[in-house]
Amino acid sequence: MLVLLGVFVGVVYASTDVPSPESITNKQTTVLYYSDGVTEMARLSDGENRTSVPLAQISEPARNAVLAAENKGFYSDPGISFTGIARAAYNNVTGGSTQGGSTITQQYVKNAILNSDQTFSRKFKELFLAVKLDNEYSKDEILENYLNTIYFGRGAYGIETAANTYFGVPASQLTAEQGAVLAVLIRNPSANDPETNPEGAQKRWGLVLDAMVESGWVDPAARTPMVYPPVQPKKGANLGIPSGPEGLIVEQVLDELASPDMGFENVEGAGLRVTTTINKGHQEAAVAAVNDVMEGEDKDLRQALVAIDPRTGGVLAYYGNKQHGSDDPTVDTTDYAQAYKQPGSSFKPYTVATALQNGFSVDSKRDGTSPQEFKDREREVVNSNNAQCAACTIKEAVTRSLNTTFYGLAFDMGPAKVAEQARAAMGIDATWPDDATVPETLRGKPTLASPQNGQTGGAIGIGEYEVRPIDQAVGFATLAAGGMYHERHFVAQVADSTGAVVRTVTGAENARSVIPADVASDTTFSMDGVAKASKRLLEGNRPVASKTGTQGLGAENSDAWMVGFTPSISTAVWMGTQGIAPIRNAQDDIIYGSGLPGAIWQQFMDTVLAGTPEEPLPTKAVIKADSSVTDAAEETTEAPATSSEAQATQVQQERPAPASSTAAAPTTGAAEQRARDRARTEAERARQAAAEASRSAAAASSSAAAETTPAPVTEEPDTEQPVPSGPVQPVPTQSTN
Repeated sequence: MLVLLGVFVGVVYASTDVPSPESITNKQTTVLYYSDGVTEMARLSDGENRTSVPLAQISEPARNAVLAAENKGFYSDPGISFTGIARAAYNNVTGGSTQGGSTITQQYVKNAILNSDQTFSRKFKELFLAVKLDNEYSKDEILENYLNTIYFGRGAYGIETAANTYFGVPASQLTAEQGAVLAVLIRNPSANDPETNPEGAQKRWGLVLDAMVESGWVDPAARTPMVYPPVQPKKGANLGIPSGPEGLIVEQVLDELASPDMGFENVEGAGLRVTTTINKGHQEAAVAAVNDVMEGEDKDLRQALVAIDPRTGGVLAYYGNKQHGSDDPTVDTTDYAQAYKQPGSSFKPYTVATALQNGFSVDSKRDGTSPQEFKDREREVVNSNNAQCAACTIKEAVTRSLNTTFYGLAFDMGPAKVAEQARAAMGIDATWPDDATVPETLRGKPTLASPQNGQTGGAIGIGEYEVRPIDQAVGFATLAAGGMYHERHFVAQVADSTGAVVRTVTGAENARSVIPADVASDTTFSMDGVAKASKRLLEGNRPVASKTGTQGLGAENSDAWMVGFTPSISTAVWMGTQGIAPIRNAQDDIIYGSGLPGAIWQQFMDTVLAGTPEEPLPTKAVIKADSSVTDAAEETTEAPATSSEAQATQVQQERPAPASSTAAAPTTGAAEQRARDRARTEAERARQAAAEASRSAAAASSSAAAETTPAPVTEEPDTEQPVPSGPVQPVPTQSTN
């Protein structure tokens, strides 16, 4: 009989497969850090809050405390407790208590390989696995895996997480007193929690320390003065995606990690250590700027702010909503940094960059009179307040945001060229993704084009096709980087659970030149007067290139933007509503780009740049105009429609600065073209002369004054100088400054 039993045991032992500790996957908490690699942003878990560490990173006093509480003979036993097996067998037959004593090896087998069922069959399997595991692996390997597996309560799996949860220190810094607190928790974490059962926890704590003295791990003289260590208050495990603005950042990080380029799977339970590009100070400044500026404003207004490092493409700050998630379905948790909105005049720098590559310079003079008709548009294009400038330079037109100038430029050069340049600067594809992240009207449709017919019209010159705030931040970052595009990213470094770096992102991986350096320089130069005109100069008059923008909705505005950069940071701010609705401030004034969005942008930029060296921007143009270019447009046969969301809208523009008093004829090309240009110029001069004569006659006949009465003026929202007041002529779907 004994022989048969021995044969049976031998066969079972030989046929028992023991998985290696390395093959046993314990889900570990993934931690996301700010750019300093130290400050935690979020802890993500697929069910368990666990961080595994090598045995060498667990203090010896803490190891000895666990051995004293659970298995003093661990380093000398064969991996099993025969008395525990016998007790379990007896209780299983008699129906008594199923609780039995186990060695650390058996506990590890139970928790990591089997389950916690207190049955004879489970104990039988545990016996053979424990013995074989003890024979095939060292005691240190078994203890390390045990300490990384065991549950300590408060949602903490593994001694590293427990050390942080109860004491706010890593396991390597645990004292004997702290280690004894954790050792007591192993048997019954909830019942022995020092907050819920302080008397019982402290009594068992003393017994563990006494056992350590008996085993020679604590000097008797050192035991006497030992006192129960302070324990951190019990709180939630703080797992999961944050509910505030940072939660939207975490979502972007997770998407990036799971992208085909990175290919990380099951991120929440992979135990990764992810260092993001988000600067904690910048992020706090972004949230503060939004909160400060929007205090007392309409709660229906929505904001987005994205700041990017032009040198790397790393996202430095990201605000898409004040709230990431809510159990209340009526709460708006949209990420507006990813929302598709019409950029209005903040898009005009891409038109400038395109013009500079097609024979123009920032000193080229263009017809900025208003209104103007274009063959690809049914309605006239007008400037704000119907501002007039017969021959403003392109740089002047940027500062004054003359719509007719930029619509005409895009129309003359070919709208597709502007679209191509903008896509390259922003890093967007030729078509929008065909998925739920994109509005149904745009899914799978060409970017920067009408969703109705897929065509791009001259309206692109004044920003009537949708982009996202993050796209604008990237596009302006490309200009700030001298025309070098860097793919925007949130992840700087990824390390595994052991701390080994498995992926680093520098921004140089996909960097490429998409705008010639001289073009980027002159485009930047063309934008240097906007901040002053908008009364949004940075502290100390720091050099900055910027552009405001609004999108009209009848006599109102629906969207307002302020986008600008220094060489080290590009920031885009958008403001609007959950849908398409008029936006007004607390004083019931129409919101322009230089208003609330400009205030957010200015406060944020001043905060994050404070104390940093002033960085120069271009102070003069380097590109000369090609004398062969013409400002005349080729005829078109089909009128591309503008964006679907604005089909019924009318324009309310940012009011521009006064026109220059000087005018010069635009350059011309071939003789035939020059003839057409001269004819058009003479006709325009005749029209203006007739209008002036009519005004003079009316003034002369007035009995109220001896000379012409000047038109009333109003304070300009985006400029420092007053301009003649007057009704804004409505034009469907026309962008604004």
